[in-house]
Amino acid sequence: MPTEGSLSFRFQPLVAWRAMSKLLADGEDTKQAFYIAEALRGGSAKANFNRFRTSPVGAAVLAERRILLDRLCDRATLSALPTDTLGRAYHDFLARENLTAEGLVEASKHTERADASPDVRLFFDRSRDTHDLSHVVTGYGRDGLGEISLLAFAYAQSGNHGLGFISLIAMAKVAREVPNLPIRAAVWEGYRNGRAARRFNEADWEALLSEPLEAVRARLNIRPPLRYRAIMDAVRAHAAEQSLQAA
Repeated sequence: MPTEGSLSFRFQPLVAWRAMSKLLADGEDTKQAFYIAEALRGGSAKANFNRFRTSPVGAAVLAERRILLDRLCDRATLSALPTDTLGRAYHDFLARENLTAEGLVEASKHTERADASPDVRLFFDRSRDTHDLSHVVTGYGRDGLGEISLLAFAYAQSGNHGLGFISLIAMAKVAREVPNLPIRAAVWEGYRNGRAARRFNEADWEALLSEPLEAVRARLNIRPPLRYRAIMDAVRAHAAEQSLQAA
């Protein structure tokens, strides 16, 4: 029987605030996001794990000791998939962004809990390893607004207040910097889309990798990020205009 292990967490707002200050100062310091999520997740961790272990996919993952990262690191297999599949889109996304599936492992090492049971560690590792898959299936990019909107999406799914805290503070910062763009509306849309979508923690990602991306989006009830796309189109158009003027 899968066990909860150590899943009793108390809120640590000061830890979260210090980590948030560092993250705002250096957006590439991604380990701070893990510190914030750890400090503010509270009872959401236990609730999410219990839902996972009692779901058909979660029970199978735990029984079979599936390691999603192994599949995501198999670049040869992913690159050989048809171009319209999730797995191929994920492979191309990593190549385009100069990322690796292992990258998030290093960033999260500082928040690993030695007292967690093997089942809990497998669950948290799987949740961590779906981050870049989430970028692909939701349509949110790795630009600042895309990351913030995806965090709002993830907060809606998980109830982890740390994710909500990051998205809220970052949203306010970006909205102040570009007051002419509907930043808040785009982030709020990300939250609503997360609420509407099927829970990513209960998705059979191993099977979905070989399915057409659009079919995966339909299966998971993922709505298109219309406000985000409109903003990014406007930003690109403005940049192109500036470039022409400078030429």
